[in-house]
Amino acid sequence: MINHIEIKNLGPLADVNVEFGDLTFFVGPQASGKSLALESLKLAQDRDNIIETLDRYNYILGHNARKILNVYYGEGMEGIWKADTILNLDNTNLTLKNLSKNSSGKEASVFYVPAQRIICMGDGFPKFFSDFSFTTPYVLREFTETLRTFVQFGLGNKDKIFPIKERFKNLQKKLFDKNIFHNGEVVMSEVSGQKKMLLSVNGMKIPFMAWSTGQKEFMPLLLAFYCLSGPPSKVVKRDHYSTVIIEEPEMGLHPKAIASVLLQIIELLIDSGYQVIVSTHSSIFLEFAWAFNTIKGNSLHFHKAICKMLEVNPDSSVGKMLKKMYDKTIRTYYFYRQEDNGKVMTRDISSLDVSSNESYLSEWGGLAEFASRMNNVVSEYLE
Repeated sequence: MINHIEIKNLGPLADVNVEFGDLTFFVGPQASGKSLALESLKLAQDRDNIIETLDRYNYILGHNARKILNVYYGEGMEGIWKADTILNLDNTNLTLKNLSKNSSGKEASVFYVPAQRIICMGDGFPKFFSDFSFTTPYVLREFTETLRTFVQFGLGNKDKIFPIKERFKNLQKKLFDKNIFHNGEVVMSEVSGQKKMLLSVNGMKIPFMAWSTGQKEFMPLLLAFYCLSGPPSKVVKRDHYSTVIIEEPEMGLHPKAIASVLLQIIELLIDSGYQVIVSTHSSIFLEFAWAFNTIKGNSLHFHKAICKMLEVNPDSSVGKMLKKMYDKTIRTYYFYRQEDNGKVMTRDISSLDVSSNESYLSEWGGLAEFASRMNNVVSEYLE
């Protein structure tokens, strides 16, 4: 488990200091450095595997740190690392010197689901690692290659991608069906000599690019969940992974569907034993974090409460799983830019104290600001 990261003077990241829980949320406006911090975490943790992978795909790095940064973050990004940059992960410093040392070939331990994941799906099948230009961050290229390999070799040549009997608990399959696919089935079919994912519904087979935005956004996330849970696969060595990063899992989804995704994230925590880090712009995740920490600290009926929060029968298999959430920790961090210089800082807002005098805390890093203002206006002008 990753416990702590400190980042100073890395691009716009002036002072990032995070103590991780079993489940950790990153919140903040667009371009507030959340992705950069998460990519840097993976670089510090999986450096050896990243360099080995790039070597395997014939990237000429020459053990040059600047070239590695350029390829990893995206072409033109090597300048984010300054002379006074600090990247410290669990008391181990990553420097330009040890970044470029010979790789020892370790397996990756961080499974990264990037925000731009829909790009990897092409028009209905995950792309190859080498299909992307140098401007594409490594985490997206690695993710698409993982999905491609898994779909091609890890699913056992299945003609149906969703629902699959042995994947997910019954409740999760029902929720994803009800809230996202609406009695549709995701099938593999040959189109112009290539395998493509189609949505089979009401006698029609709908091509990927004609799906709803939410369905398209969810599909690579669904495949990521397949990689991390359910029957083991020789293709994805998930026993090597200890940490899962998911960026903006809510993209394109209705609140009911977001709640379904949250339940699957909890299953990753409990049944699969992963530490999970989520960056988000949805208040739903913070509403859960606030309720979880409040109930855990003040109620003798934690199990009944968390089941009611997630609309789960306490006696079901999912309900019994949720008993184990009591031993988990949830933390939340707010990323923001200073007004005077635009540099990014972080604040620990894990208490999510709605009564705090500090607006960044009471408004949950801005996610609850609009709702709070609406409530205040109605209270002020309601006669």
